Amino acid sequence: MKPTRMTSIVVLILFAFLLVAFHSVAAQTSSPAAQTSNPPAQTSNTPAQASNPAPTAATPKVIGLTGNLEADDLIVVEVEHLDKWATTNDARKLVPFLNGLELRGNYPAEIHASMNHLHFHLQILPPNRHVWVDLLGAPPGIRKPVSFSVGPEGQSPFDTVLTQDNPVTLTIISPWYGLIAVIVVVVTLAFLIWASKTTSLIREPGPKSPGGKLRPYNLGRTQMAFWFFLIYSSYVVIWLITDALDTITPSLLGLMGISSGTALSEALIDSGKETVRTGQLQDLNAEKDTLEQTIPELEAQVAAVNDKATMTPDDMANRDSLAKQLQDYRTRLVQISQQIQALTPPASANVSAGFLRDILGDSSGYSFHRFQIFAWTIVLGVIFVSSVYNQLTMPEFSATLLGLMGISSGTYLGFKFPEEK
Repeated sequence: MKPTRMTSIVVLILFAFLLVAFHSVAAQTSSPAAQTSNPPAQTSNTPAQASNPAPTAATPKVIGLTGNLEADDLIVVEVEHLDKWATTNDARKLVPFLNGLELRGNYPAEIHASMNHLHFHLQILPPNRHVWVDLLGAPPGIRKPVSFSVGPEGQSPFDTVLTQDNPVTLTIISPWYGLIAVIVVVVTLAFLIWASKTTSLIREPGPKSPGGKLRPYNLGRTQMAFWFFLIYSSYVVIWLITDALDTITPSLLGLMGISSGTALSEALIDSGKETVRTGQLQDLNAEKDTLEQTIPELEAQVAAVNDKATMTPDDMANRDSLAKQLQDYRTRLVQISQQIQALTPPASANVSAGFLRDILGDSSGYSFHRFQIFAWTIVLGVIFVSSVYNQLTMPEFSATLLGLMGISSGTYLGFKFPEEK
């Protein structure tokens, strides 16, 4: 084969190879083009998917509240999208939130998910009592503004339109019940003050002094009246705000017992001293009457002997005996008169010298044992009022503090035995 022909065959083979390669490349290039022509259809579907996203659960939001927001009252809360939220969540575990504070255990009394309504009976329960104390304690008035929402127990509350910028009113004390309670407490206090000043309610027992003047104030009875009114008024206030009835603490009973025991022991001591003094006065007055009757008779007998013209030795001995007896009787009569005077208190002793002077002093002046019990009573009274105002509870005094009060009372009673009024 000639070289020229051989070259032509090689050229034809190379050309055929190139033609096949070109056709293959063209086929590959045409395939992406075909794929590229399909995306418009896919692209045309994309807006449809964007305009119809997959449905998501709507977020609940508190948009209204109906009713009186007050402890032990009923309210209706309107929650937007509650119906949708309740399909995947337990609406029975929703609780109110006031000022962001959770009222645990205060679950809905009624649930109307289709109407987006929740009904709550606001109650003071053991799990939420501390929250109510924060809300109602140290009240600035009978009402206060608060934010309000609801939410799952132990979680964050729902969004709400009832925020601090748009609060609702929390009623601390019902106006009508508050008015009635104020009238009852004020009338009781007014009567207590009037009776204390004009009668023997907290004064020393016994009849009025000559001239109708009132007897001195009694420390034990005054202390008992003080604790009575504090406990009485505090009980009414706590019931008015929290509707709680069982608020008297054991330590308070102990304190009342110490106060009552002090007044009772003081009365027994005074009664015993008065009984002894009365008995002594009766005996002395009877002896005085006898001497006053006997002395004139002796004087008459002495005079009769002295009137004799002549006296025998027996007459003289009888006269001397009568004279000595007469002198003894006169001396005894003077002694009895002095004892009666000492046992009979002066008129000023049974007349009030003023409240503080009466309860802090005795016949010898102001006494520290009286001041001690007075001071501790005032201190515990301030603590008592502070606890009721801030914590809405009767204070729980420790055994040590009650023991201190008991020691003060015991010291006072110990000094009461020799005390003279």
